[in-house]
Amino acid sequence: MPTTRARTKNKAAVQFAVARRGIPSAARLRRWTLGERGITLRIVGAREGRRLNSIYRERNCPTNVLSFSTGDIVLCHPVIAREAREQGKAIAAHYAHLVVHGVLHLRGYDHKNKSEAARMERAERRILARLGFADPYAVKSPLPR
Repeated sequence: MPTTRARTKNKAAVQFAVARRGIPSAARLRRWTLGERGITLRIVGAREGRRLNSIYRERNCPTNVLSFSTGDIVLCHPVIAREAREQGKAIAAHYAHLVVHGVLHLRGYDHKNKSEAARMERAERRILARLGFADPYAVKSPLPR
């Protein structure tokens, strides 16, 4: 999913395809990319999230984060906001987790089996703790729907 915007050499590019209300600032989002160069973060709505997930993962629903080997990380704001509410997390904490998750995918981490998932989760916990966030997997009970 290559983007059309040129990337900056020293920091991640951030694109907002939705209203910025409730989304962490571009500066905070960049901080969570762990200094990776050549990354573009694109914050999208449900329609674009669904379209990309359908094209690239053959799933007809929006997902929270998609990572592309081209250095693009797509974050679907409505899904992230809903998950943060359901999990009793601050939205910034959930965004931080998903940006880190996306960056780790770009670094070759995956969660296709239990051992890979455990390795990735350990890395996420360690990085997020350094960034000042709690364990993203220690969530409260989901809110009733």
